[in-house]
Amino acid sequence: MTDTPLDLGPQARIVARLAERVTEEQLTDPTPCPEYPVRALLGHLAGLAVAFRDAGRKDLGVTTDTDPGAALPDTGPGRRGELPAVLEELAEAWRDPAAWTGTTRAGGIDLPGATAGAVAAGELVIHGWDLARATGRPYAPDPAALDAAHALLLAAAEDSDRGGGIFGPVVPVPPDAPLLDRAVGLSGRDPGWTRPA
Repeated sequence: MTDTPLDLGPQARIVARLAERVTEEQLTDPTPCPEYPVRALLGHLAGLAVAFRDAGRKDLGVTTDTDPGAALPDTGPGRRGELPAVLEELAEAWRDPAAWTGTTRAGGIDLPGATAGAVAAGELVIHGWDLARATGRPYAPDPAALDAAHALLLAAAEDSDRGGGIFGPVVPVPPDAPLLDRAVGLSGRDPGWTRPA
């Protein structure tokens, strides 16, 4: 097998570890995504993992055609086993060099394979940060996934005539801030967000 541009496995495992540590009491806590409590964020992560797994496999259908904003996601009782499993399947799908070529679809949008892989990295990095902040956990994303996420978010913000990022309006961050803070700001989040007391 030839090399792929990025192994999503390390970042997928970081997110899986964060998700496994979420307590039942934390499921209703707020996150940096105003409309998503922790349980909805976990449901969103599971849904995007399935969608991008299938996008990587070029197995297009319901999972790749569904608009992620169509309904508020939720997590089920099997979340501790299911989410890590689908995150690993996502990473495995993108280890195939064919995933990065041609076109695919995610969220009902046709994308070049390489762009879809970068979007998957961005989703994992930013939502990993969301989950870590919401649950008070330390967070250090995979450096390669962070680089890919930042590049994608920067390009998206520069292409937008409204100054909006993929996830929301860009939050200004000093140019010498850590790369994670700059990526978070480009995603429309305040890097200083903390759980309400």
